[in-house]
Amino acid sequence: MHDSLFQPIKFGAIESKNRILMAPLTRGRSTQPGSVPNEMMATYYRQRAGAGLIISEATGISVEGLGWPAAPGIWSDEQVEGWKLTTDAVHEEGGKIVLQMWHMGRLVHPDFLGGEPPVSASATCAPGHAHTFEGRKDHQQARALETDEIKRVVADYRHAAENAKKAGFDGVQLHGANGYLVDQFLRETTNQRTDDYGGSPENRTRFLREVLEALVDVWGADRVSVRLSPNGETQGADDSNPAAVFGAAARVVQELGLGFLELREPGPDGTFGSTDVPKQSPLIRTIYTGPLVLNSDYTAEEAAEAVETGKCDAISFGRPYISNPDLAERIAKGAQWAENVNVPQSWYLPGPAGYIDYPAMDDK
Repeated sequence: MHDSLFQPIKFGAIESKNRILMAPLTRGRSTQPGSVPNEMMATYYRQRAGAGLIISEATGISVEGLGWPAAPGIWSDEQVEGWKLTTDAVHEEGGKIVLQMWHMGRLVHPDFLGGEPPVSASATCAPGHAHTFEGRKDHQQARALETDEIKRVVADYRHAAENAKKAGFDGVQLHGANGYLVDQFLRETTNQRTDDYGGSPENRTRFLREVLEALVDVWGADRVSVRLSPNGETQGADDSNPAAVFGAAARVVQELGLGFLELREPGPDGTFGSTDVPKQSPLIRTIYTGPLVLNSDYTAEEAAEAVETGKCDAISFGRPYISNPDLAERIAKGAQWAENVNVPQSWYLPGPAGYIDYPAMDDK
């Protein structure tokens, strides 16, 4: 069933056996202290290697950029060695995996930074609460990155990309979505700068371009991708003219020749965020000519139709992969998807429950 999803595709230099991607999913199972990937995480990704390509959970590029309890990092040698367990496991199962690179910007609580404020495009404060090791706490105001500091942050991305290569990944994806640091530079509510990184859409995409150029320098363009969320508000980041800024962002991706572009596009009934702001993928499709991956609340039928009609080239599935480690196989056989149990409680709990204990079809 759904034959269009089971045609091979090349995401730049990465050959995928199907057009079903596992979207990045924060699960908070790394070993603390140190944010070190572990054997349990390797088991989790091994179970899901039937995806044509796995995009890893968002992974901190630096201490400054990571503000989620027990999320993994990629800045230390110990983390590199920990990630090798996962990349080896996925490759042993015939799968492919890229590392999603994460700087949370203003969404990092000072508790993670020794009491220092987080950094962002501008001195703004995110709405709502941060997750900390001591529970939920109000977000605090960020300080604006000085113009000459931006080079340091770009260098942190470069160092993380070099570590991802050492860890055995097949490529890297820049997290440019969901109101995190790259998105904070892109959108007008979070970018109030008056230097070369603020103002026009082209200026607001400058940070995106410079980071991507650093990743391309390490990996080659054909093993680099980016995730964007071009429609609607997310974690306080929004823009009154998404077509202008995300059209400009798509031109950056096109000019750099990246391996693929992934768009998270919720609709009015989205399970994580909902919006009436029109989806920007039709516009972006006219600008970026490489493989386009869409995400957000797709059923198998909707995914197959989107690929068949040329709306996109592949679909990434997020939450269904939590409780369906063999999601691609289930789609191929037209089998029912298992429902998430104790969600969202089990998403971020420590230990194997709700993480590696979901059975595959043949294990029941």
